[in-house]
Amino acid sequence: MTQSQRDDAPLAPSLPRTLRSARIAVTAAYAAQGLGYAVIVTSLPALKARQEVGDDVVTILVLGVALTAALGSVIANAVAVRWGSRTALALGLIVQAIALPVIALPTEFPVFAGAFAVFGIGLGCVDAAAAMQGVAVQRAYGRHLLGGFFAAATAAAIAGALLVSGVALSAVGAGVALTCAAVIALAAALAGVRFFAREVPIDEVLPKAERAKLPRAGIWAFGLVILAVFVADSAVSTWSTVYLQDDLAALAWIAPLGYAVYQAVVLLTRLATDRLVPRLGRGRLVAIAASVSAVGCVIIALLPFPVAAIIGFALAGVSAGVLIPVTFGAAGELAPEHSDQVIARVNLFNYAGAILGAVVVGLLAEGPGLGIAFLLPAVALAAILFAVPRFRAMPTRAVAGVAPATSDDPSSR
Repeated sequence: MTQSQRDDAPLAPSLPRTLRSARIAVTAAYAAQGLGYAVIVTSLPALKARQEVGDDVVTILVLGVALTAALGSVIANAVAVRWGSRTALALGLIVQAIALPVIALPTEFPVFAGAFAVFGIGLGCVDAAAAMQGVAVQRAYGRHLLGGFFAAATAAAIAGALLVSGVALSAVGAGVALTCAAVIALAAALAGVRFFAREVPIDEVLPKAERAKLPRAGIWAFGLVILAVFVADSAVSTWSTVYLQDDLAALAWIAPLGYAVYQAVVLLTRLATDRLVPRLGRGRLVAIAASVSAVGCVIIALLPFPVAAIIGFALAGVSAGVLIPVTFGAAGELAPEHSDQVIARVNLFNYAGAILGAVVVGLLAEGPGLGIAFLLPAVALAAILFAVPRFRAMPTRAVAGVAPATSDDPSSR
């Protein structure tokens, strides 16, 4: 049997085209998600000027998006249990496609703020449902694919930032970019209705008494890993440019490079993750990624020089690049019959981490300083090492159905 035959065998061997179509459709959903969020955050200066509001209001809006995204993840779980994750993913994309044009239009502030809240619901719904679909397709293929899916989101986020740059930082230009993102989200949803992976909803598979029997210890372990990663990700995303420009007096063109190299490393490591998991094993790869990124945050905190900080930001990108797809993949295999429910719950930790990274690091900046504040994500990332045994207990090869536990040490295979 050839490699391609093995890849397609787990899900309907007579319909390999259906499996490939599902993979393409899920990749498009990840790309639409990355593009939409990037367009939103990079358009904030222009939108702030149009609405004539200050940074404090923008901060509240961003916090509101994180909170409503958590609600969106809960909605994704409810929809997936009843109608399947493909329905939840299409719904989240459609909600975003509705909210983005409203944000783009010159409306009264209450309508503008409401559209942001609705966008957050769509964002959280897609976050959770895309991971559900990604795990389903990965399981069907019998090999790791989540790194590639998340890489598509990162690449699209870079494209979204360039799109906003290309149409200029103005309210009209931002509206054009937001409308483009809405059209792409809607197209991904409509294509997904036909091509997303088809699963039998949990309501149809398990009796009601069985639906609540979730692997709660595993959910908390993997959820706290996701929380730690997003503490670091949010800290770098929110404060890297500010730290380089205001605290380290870097030149204006150098200051954005911290975030640029961070995103570049995230993209490169996500592209490599699917190949690294079977070679190194989940546990070893998680330990390496967490350690490298923790060291990067320590460098940022203790070496107050622009070059050192940029190197630190680059190293910090390894955690988001590797740990997010690996952790969601492992979470989806905790209890395959409850995969959607588990992923929705693990995804909730995403937003808690994002808020902690942005808010707590900012508060620490007012005291000991912004550089030292990066010891917070360093400690959070180092704490991931306590969860490594959980990853070692998981199989390193994604398989169809329930996979038997295997050793995480490649030398034992």
